[in-house]
Amino acid sequence: MAKIIVKPNEEIHEALRRFKKICDKEGVGNRMKNTARFEKPSEVRKRKEEERIKTIRKAQKAGGDLVKN
Repeated sequence: MAKIIVKPNEEIHEALRRFKKICDKEGVGNRMKNTARFEKPSEVRKRKEEERIKTIRKAQKAGGDLVKN
């Protein structure tokens, strides 16, 4: 769970920005989207395969340094 401590004399906008950044790093939004509805195991496999292919293509475009096996 993401938590922040608001510093003295810190504006609420700055604290909210820090909180959102922490939530993004922890993947809270993606986790909530994935658990909001049931996903069949075949859909999970298909989505993960598409992510893997996307990563490979991105690595090839960048020069091949991003591929992890």
